[in-house]
Amino acid sequence: MSIETLAYDLRLPYTRHNHRQFIEEAKQKGLEIEEVIEELLQNEINLRAETGVTKRIQRARFTNKKYLVDFEYKHYKSEIKEKLKELTDLSFIERKENIILIGNPGTGKTHYSIALGIEACTSGKTVLFSSVPNLVTEMKEAYSLSQITLFKRRFEKYDLVILDELGYVSFDKDGSEMLFNLLSNRNDKGSIIITTNLAFERWEETFKDPVLTGAIIDRLAYKSHVIDMRGESYRIKKTQDWLKVENNEK
Repeated sequence: MSIETLAYDLRLPYTRHNHRQFIEEAKQKGLEIEEVIEELLQNEINLRAETGVTKRIQRARFTNKKYLVDFEYKHYKSEIKEKLKELTDLSFIERKENIILIGNPGTGKTHYSIALGIEACTSGKTVLFSSVPNLVTEMKEAYSLSQITLFKRRFEKYDLVILDELGYVSFDKDGSEMLFNLLSNRNDKGSIIITTNLAFERWEETFKDPVLTGAIIDRLAYKSHVIDMRGESYRIKKTQDWLKVENNEK
């Protein structure tokens, strides 16, 4: 059997596609057979790791890709800036702690949460990203198909769940109760990041029921990093700066 066939059967894609060129380069370098095998296997490991990261990012269902290297910390007060930087080591995931990002639109909540999610995928963590309204819709669909138990089990297994846009849409009684049960079942099993435009005292506008609202806040705020990112929308500021440049050029 050929090397290509053997590599295919063993699921060694790097060896399968690169063995000829690799062998020629090894001959030119005068590598020993042990060095050749070691380097080949290392390249297989590197490719597998890269493929794993790509798959985890795809499965996370991010609406777009945002990275920590592009996040502009300069817009925040020093204590907020330090806290945001501190959380980038992802140790909060190991401790199964939550993050709640509160702020008006355009203050970087979604960018930061996605960037943390991609960093977690790169570090080998499983991640799910969803807007809260979409999550409630998916839960209701799962319930109607008698698949809600499976849905909950999958939700609990992620290392990190990112729930975006809490507060933009209010829920009916069934939606609120289902969301409460979902988050309660996950409590202490994995980390959650929530982005919201509402401070805690206004969450009742979304959940309608004051008792349920209090219970949800109690569950989420426990072992949680609550960060107030409210301030001037730097997305609007960038647009205004761009318009000024355009007008000046005209």
